[in-house]
Amino acid sequence: MQKRIEPFGKVVFIGAGPGDPELITVKAIKYLQKADIILTDRLVSRAILEEYVHPGAEIIYVGKQCRKKQSTPQISINELLVEKAKQFPLVVRLKGGDVSIFSNILDELETLVEHHVDYEIIPGVTAALGAAAYAGIPLTARNYANGVRFITYYKADVINQHYWNELASTSDTLVFYMSSETLPEVVKHLKDAGIDEEKEIAVIEQGTTPYQNVYTSTFNDYNRILGTRQFVSPSIIIIGKVVQLHDEFIWMTNAGSTESYFPEVNLSPEKEVNNVTRA
Repeated sequence: MQKRIEPFGKVVFIGAGPGDPELITVKAIKYLQKADIILTDRLVSRAILEEYVHPGAEIIYVGKQCRKKQSTPQISINELLVEKAKQFPLVVRLKGGDVSIFSNILDELETLVEHHVDYEIIPGVTAALGAAAYAGIPLTARNYANGVRFITYYKADVINQHYWNELASTSDTLVFYMSSETLPEVVKHLKDAGIDEEKEIAVIEQGTTPYQNVYTSTFNDYNRILGTRQFVSPSIIIIGKVVQLHDEFIWMTNAGSTESYFPEVNLSPEKEVNNVTRA
């Protein structure tokens, strides 16, 4: 293995969970309390940054804001990780949900390996598991589902027709990430592929947060109940027989609010630091 030319710090990837700050792991908290610098996504509870990051740490927002213009390019994030690892002993890369589910961790890991930077990966509660639990929907309930699939559909060429046919016929629970804006297309593709129109859909807005809302319908009733609704980001979509269990096992009432739990921030490719007030 090639030796390092200059000393580097360590980068720790941490999954912050889907919203509820109490879902973060004990190990993650210990690293946040020791870190010199935090590179954080937008979809991380403000409470985590206020309560667990030590006062002397530098915090930089480097996340993406869906299709909005103000997002930090991935190459800038990669460069920042290496730059900050040269300057500080401990750098935390804080991601919403779990660090490895529909994130760009691969690009960041490859960059660290290329520059011989040590790293560690600490998992978090991914949005599918957190949102489903807080909605009272057991994703692999016996006699309701044989398995669960995590999928994303944000543009037309992500899923081919063969796979739509498979998704329409499976008894697995389907969980779509980052797909609330394309939900009408998802429904149309699955209907065209012959999905049972009595199968149910749940859309969970801002799951595990105080602003969580859950909306359900069958495919048959989708246009009437959900077809014209705009969902607050982030939203997760669950499709399958398990959605039937929501009404029976719901334990968290809908917030009935469209307020955003995750405020928009000034994401800066110019590496601008955003101050966070800590309690």
